[in-house]
Amino acid sequence: MIISIASGKGGTGKTTVATNLAASMGSNVQLLDCDVEEPNSHLFLKPKFTETKNVYTPVPEVDKDKCTLCGKCGEICQFRAIVVIGETVLPFHELCHSCGGCMEVCPENAISEVGRELGVIQKGYLNGIEFIHGRLRVGEAMSPPLIKKVRALTDPHKLTIIDAPPGTSCPVIESMRNSDFVLLVTEPTPFGLHDLKLAVGAVRLLGIPHGLVINRSDIGDSQVQAYAQKEEIPILMEIPFDRNIAEAYSKGELIITVMPEWRERFISLHQKIKKMVQ
Repeated sequence: MIISIASGKGGTGKTTVATNLAASMGSNVQLLDCDVEEPNSHLFLKPKFTETKNVYTPVPEVDKDKCTLCGKCGEICQFRAIVVIGETVLPFHELCHSCGGCMEVCPENAISEVGRELGVIQKGYLNGIEFIHGRLRVGEAMSPPLIKKVRALTDPHKLTIIDAPPGTSCPVIESMRNSDFVLLVTEPTPFGLHDLKLAVGAVRLLGIPHGLVINRSDIGDSQVQAYAQKEEIPILMEIPFDRNIAEAYSKGELIITVMPEWRERFISLHQKIKKMVQ
């Protein structure tokens, strides 16, 4: 089963839920941190990394001796990643989505593919948990290709928990795609409610079952609960605004380590999700 932990905005406690849920499950668990622009799950799990791999994506390279400047490559590219200007063909690798269309339509076979570095993928282990995250290369604009590489390492024989990026844009969609369940983490504030509505809209477009975790549940107002009731979205867990939890987070510690009674609550959360999926 694949459970994606997502949120409409940053700072809601998504990583807190993902790491504590993974650690509560014990062995045969896989945690994928797909927030490749700023991965931080490793700060709490503290896995021992055993493997680091550079990741590349194919981009076009033009053989100017073969090119006849016909312009078909620029016509097919929806992202203007390759254009013909005067007597020159200009590929813009930072805009390329690696679809290979320009290479396919070139009548002179003047376009080949070379690799452009996206970042790295690191793999590690801790107490039966397999941990994988991606780190986007500094200056790289597009994270979905690297997220796709991280998602490709999903083990179908394990419970896979995905710590998705915040928001509702392309990186989040790529992280949640083909999940069995999406757990949306929110907070009971006007900002939390606004972004939760956007996240729910995205998840419903994908047609994935979903539920809520309300973090810092005893602050703010009751509008999130009212929205969940109106939209028939189950609230599967509420985490109070607790000083002990805040201190554990600030020290990079898991809730279930500092407050062991929370382990059963996260196990119960998993059971609720499992029942909804089945």
